[in-house]
Amino acid sequence: MTQPSRGGEYDVAVIGGGLVGSALAWGLARSGQKVAMLDEGDIAVRPSRGNFALVWVQGKGLGMAEYAGWTKQSSDDWSGFADLLREQTGLDVAYRRPGGFMPMLSEEELQARANTMMRLHNQPDMIPYPYEVMDRETLRKELPFIGPDVVGGTYCPLDGHCNSLRLLRTLHKGIGMLGVDYRPNHRVESIEHRDGGFRMTTAGGEIRAGKVVLAAGHDSARLAPMVGLSAPVRPQRGHVIVTEKTAPFLHHPTVYVRQTDEGGVMIGDSFEETGFDTTLQPGISSAIAQRAIRFFPLLGKLNVVRSWAALRVLTPDGFPIYEESKTAPGAFVATCHSGVTLAANHALTLAPLIAAGGLGDRFAPFSARRFHVPQAA
Repeated sequence: MTQPSRGGEYDVAVIGGGLVGSALAWGLARSGQKVAMLDEGDIAVRPSRGNFALVWVQGKGLGMAEYAGWTKQSSDDWSGFADLLREQTGLDVAYRRPGGFMPMLSEEELQARANTMMRLHNQPDMIPYPYEVMDRETLRKELPFIGPDVVGGTYCPLDGHCNSLRLLRTLHKGIGMLGVDYRPNHRVESIEHRDGGFRMTTAGGEIRAGKVVLAAGHDSARLAPMVGLSAPVRPQRGHVIVTEKTAPFLHHPTVYVRQTDEGGVMIGDSFEETGFDTTLQPGISSAIAQRAIRFFPLLGKLNVVRSWAALRVLTPDGFPIYEESKTAPGAFVATCHSGVTLAANHALTLAPLIAAGGLGDRFAPFSARRFHVPQAA
């Protein structure tokens, strides 16, 4: 363990205790940093508890080829990441990479999907990856329980999934073993850049650190301007349904329906602009359940055991923000809506760069400055 940086009792303070913050804290501690992780606690919005647990590649990056490459890298590194966590903690996050499907319910949907994938791969600087557009009969050989309304779909062998709640638990156990000082109920009220480091006023007292990483999800929008950064994020509500456990029938994740390692089925297929309202809407739950039954009719026989609504963290273009402050060097922001997919990157690539002191040119496309470039007439 290194000695704390000048100006702080910690080398790094990570603000946010969800999947993004936990993965970064784990990676920073593995890099020899003395880390404090400041978490708001159970009153937080906590998108990490509402995600769909996919490690998903296909279709991501249309409009930013660099994001497609970043996503593919994380998928490629995920198996090693899961192995490291298991070796350290003894916990299995149930990561599997059997390839994933996106089934379609009309020929128009299927053609639009095929066109999207073609446009994605035709982008300049795109790192290609394998995928396939399948007709109904080809798809049914892989997903034998699809319903009569399914006309086909797309497949990518790089897609997978995990147990996301176990991932969060495992990361928290891992950071504890690495000596990270986890401080719940430490909502950060203010950040001051001074004396070669940062001073954070929190609900639990003052914290000093040589560097600070904003991984606070929605709250990063409030915190970022305090250190000369910008994090224009908004909440987007999504409903999730979990059924009772049933015999294994779905051996590949799909983007809307997946069977967990524990046997239950997760269903998630809504995108709602409702601000910070997490109220469960029975009508929306009913609609996504009916759509899921069109994909897999056998779901109609299962009981629902849990249903809730959670809030995604979205930037204006949907892509992540990774940036170091120019006016307060040592302050970083990391925000995205794919905390599971990108966990391997955050832990194994981004955290060591922050520990070393800078992100480099590779991350320039992810700067929030992209939102301030005047649009051509």
